[in-house]
Amino acid sequence: MVQPIIRQRCLAIKTMKKIVILCLLFANAHAQRPCSSSAYRQFDFWLGEWVAYSVNGQKAGDSKISLILDSCIILEEWTSASVTSGLRYAGKSFNTWNAEDGQWQQTWVDNTGTTTFFSKGKFEGDKIIFNTLPFRLSPDTLAVRRLTFYNISHDKVRQLGEISRDDGSHWQTEYDLEYRRKK
Repeated sequence: MVQPIIRQRCLAIKTMKKIVILCLLFANAHAQRPCSSSAYRQFDFWLGEWVAYSVNGQKAGDSKISLILDSCIILEEWTSASVTSGLRYAGKSFNTWNAEDGQWQQTWVDNTGTTTFFSKGKFEGDKIIFNTLPFRLSPDTLAVRRLTFYNISHDKVRQLGEISRDDGSHWQTEYDLEYRRKK
């Protein structure tokens, strides 16, 4: 008589555990992820593996763009096609939507020890535009950089890097790359 009661209680406990686990799984599946708002997905057109070409048609490098940290960061991993002074230039950028400030931000770091912080990034139509804060280019010149990513098509992205030495009145192209998605 005692064994059937114990068996029933054990079965009831196992059933309750399953219900609790299912409730937790269901609640977790429907919880709002930290980076799930549509603003975080504005730059997803850049995701993938790419070959980048300069305006003269020469291969400039390879770039792998992926989501990391629970889709909160877009990571770029760049490697140049050529070697200069014995160094194959490489770098990484960390791109994220800053919900608190309502802007895109990019931090670029490379194997020459350079770090560039782009802020005030905004999504307009089919492009994202980043700007740096003014920085000292030479003892008598302040400059700003602008970086624009154009979503040309599913298989093409244009990346245009520019510099201004007169607070944004005139811009000079530093590089102009066409990213072509690897097949």
